[in-house]
Amino acid sequence: MTPMKKMAGKTVFGLDIGTRSIVGTVGYKKGDEFYCVAQRIKEHETRAMLDGQIHDIGKVGESIAQVKEELEKAIGRKLTEVCIAAAGRVLKTKTVQMKLEFPEVKEVTLEDIYTLKSMAVQKAYDEFGEVNQDGISFYCVGNTVIHYYMNDYQITNPEGHKASSIGADLIATFLPDDVIDGLYKAVEIAGLHVASLTLEPIAAIQVAIPEKYRMLNLALIDVGAGTSDICITNDGSIVAYGMIPSAGDGLTEVIAKHCLVDFDGAETIKRQLGEKDEIEYEDIMGLPMTISSKEMLEVLDEPIRALADAAAEKILELNGDKPVSAVFVVGGGGKIPGYTDLVAEKLGIPKQRSAIRGKEVMGNIIFEEEVTKDSTLVTPLGICLNYYEQSNNFIIVTFNDKRIKLYDNDKLSVVDAAMQADFPNEKLFPRRGKTLHFTVNKKARSVKGQLGEAALITLGGREANIYTPIHENEIIKITESSEGAPGTMTIGGLPEFRDIISVQVQDKRLNVPKYAKVNGIFQSSYYDIQEGDDIEVLDYCTVGQLLEFMDVLVPEDQEILVNHKPADRETRVYENYLVSFQMKEQQEQIEDEESVGENLKSRSPEAINPEAEGMGTDISEMDGENGSDQESSNAEKKIRPNHSFTVLVNGKPVLLTGKPEYVYVDVFDRIDFDLSKPQGKGVVTKLNGRDAQYMEPLLENDVLEIYWEKDE
Repeated sequence: MTPMKKMAGKTVFGLDIGTRSIVGTVGYKKGDEFYCVAQRIKEHETRAMLDGQIHDIGKVGESIAQVKEELEKAIGRKLTEVCIAAAGRVLKTKTVQMKLEFPEVKEVTLEDIYTLKSMAVQKAYDEFGEVNQDGISFYCVGNTVIHYYMNDYQITNPEGHKASSIGADLIATFLPDDVIDGLYKAVEIAGLHVASLTLEPIAAIQVAIPEKYRMLNLALIDVGAGTSDICITNDGSIVAYGMIPSAGDGLTEVIAKHCLVDFDGAETIKRQLGEKDEIEYEDIMGLPMTISSKEMLEVLDEPIRALADAAAEKILELNGDKPVSAVFVVGGGGKIPGYTDLVAEKLGIPKQRSAIRGKEVMGNIIFEEEVTKDSTLVTPLGICLNYYEQSNNFIIVTFNDKRIKLYDNDKLSVVDAAMQADFPNEKLFPRRGKTLHFTVNKKARSVKGQLGEAALITLGGREANIYTPIHENEIIKITESSEGAPGTMTIGGLPEFRDIISVQVQDKRLNVPKYAKVNGIFQSSYYDIQEGDDIEVLDYCTVGQLLEFMDVLVPEDQEILVNHKPADRETRVYENYLVSFQMKEQQEQIEDEESVGENLKSRSPEAINPEAEGMGTDISEMDGENGSDQESSNAEKKIRPNHSFTVLVNGKPVLLTGKPEYVYVDVFDRIDFDLSKPQGKGVVTKLNGRDAQYMEPLLENDVLEIYWEKDE
């Protein structure tokens, strides 16, 4: 290896991986000049690339490795990073406008501009995805700001200005993922990492059309072997990109067929056109042959015209159906005689305004080796120069096998790379399972799902987290977090269901579990609640449910009573109700006695002798009638003597005594409830779970509720 060459700036290694050849350039930038320290070219031994796309990754990778080794020998140092440019048959573009507003007026920083551009590129991705119906995954290979805005006014560079908002019109270019993947894999085979990636016309324009000329409406055509890449400038910016899938190889194939030579032989003939009047070659039969440049160009006239027409039509399309002021042509394919004139003719501009650009645009390029300065060097040099624009304050990392570029603020961590790679934020953190929604007694209820596992993150194969710092060329891998189990609950898990109903059965107190209906159907405590279930937890049980809970069978000759009243299996039993059993004959006897008592109670003096009222005689003085009245009174006293019994009022026993019978209002004399001091809009009175009237009769063990109804 030769002694290490001195370089005053950061060494840049650029590769122009073309359809026909690979050009490697090493140099550095000092001030406004770029010093090209070494350059090596290797042609593909086979047609490993077609139309700008790699077809044989292994072969291309071997060729890159050879170019790299030759350059390392020339400069005396190892090369590990490389700048590349992409071309391809399926180039797509998207132009978007983006605005970034600040909470308050502030000085615009380079990071603000990077954020704005990132937002614009993301918007271009989103809009491009909506219209892309090809089913092909695309990668953004480059983006260019057409115009910047500050407070809605156009400006060349907003950095350092104070503004409340900045904006940009940006054009983003996309190529299929497989094109980019092929480039990266070929470079990796050669032991290199990609430091920057751009588009070939973006690289070429760095040299061919300096910024001072971009206020003019110009077109650049980079005619390679497989593709012709085009870009348009106007008003100081690059305003459009395009590509046509035809270039110099199409002409070489025509020569091969006409002269009966292989592809390499035809390529040699093509390069001599216009330089020699007579071209000597050997055909595939081994016979020496001669053909004039004039004859060969006549054969090529139609394909050259087709190539020029296609480029001119694409320029018109990109420039709003208007011709540009001038056309600059670079690349080996554009050197074919007559091409630039035909482009001018198709555009309708003077022929002298369509020309090859080579040595003329290399005033700021210093070559430390002897080279031929022509149009074939423009793109390789542009790839190197583009690095300084793209890589300033940026780093490249690999995120889940995808190379991404990040603005380097010395505080980058894994989460920054995840955001730039559009890795969903929710898939970094443990995800909660689906929430279960249902209603209980008409009130909404929900149960949250469980938390899953956090994302698995590695940095260079080592375990890391989202806050782990990252640096240039880090390899980050993230396995997305998992979602936890959905929310679950059984009927038995409801707080309301854990309550019980306390009832009196004969002379024993019994705690009965509550029952629940789900969507109108009784379900057990083990029922798993489903999304949207309507649950009703009952504050009563039926007689039938009570008997099932007690595991009791009622004989046919026995009657079921609830609060002393006949009941059946559907009768509701609420808190503190009395449930009893007795022989049917006994119940009939009680009913008969009560009937007699009611009849006797209704026998007033007027009912006994309706005529007594108008006779003017005290019916008590009438012997017969007086005796009969006395007997009636005695009979009633025997049936309804004064007696006592207990009722439950607001859950507490209250003894009623001193009267033969009692009505609801009697209770107020025995409880602490002051009706003279209202504490609500009205008094609520309930008897055995239903609304009651003040004059309703009471029976032993009746359940009363008395309280103030609150104001709403």
